[in-house]
Amino acid sequence: MATKKEKTKEQRIKTEKTRLKGIFKDLDENKRKLVTPLIEKAAFMSIELDDLQAKLEKEGWTSEYQNGQNQWGTKKSPEAETYIALSKNYAAVIKQLTELVPAAKRKTSRLAALREE
Repeated sequence: MATKKEKTKEQRIKTEKTRLKGIFKDLDENKRKLVTPLIEKAAFMSIELDDLQAKLEKEGWTSEYQNGQNQWGTKKSPEAETYIALSKNYAAVIKQLTELVPAAKRKTSRLAALREE
């Protein structure tokens, strides 16, 4: 049985961009120009969040540190801090994107998403 080849980070980002662009394909030309940079940022952040999440699941949310010879402790890992900050920024970008979709279209999209589940 052949094993599935892992996609590179760039390939995963491109796939996510394509997915997001498909969601916003019906916007008029001006709005589409406006959302393109947001889609690119959202795609990048989504993949980074996935990678950070995998690392956090493997290594945990805390890391040990040594401050001087006899001072040891644990603190939030740098990956955890990055994950938290990036997830807030990702949520803000997604909110901006969804606000650009007309309200009627948003309701239709939500209903379609619920039906697929």
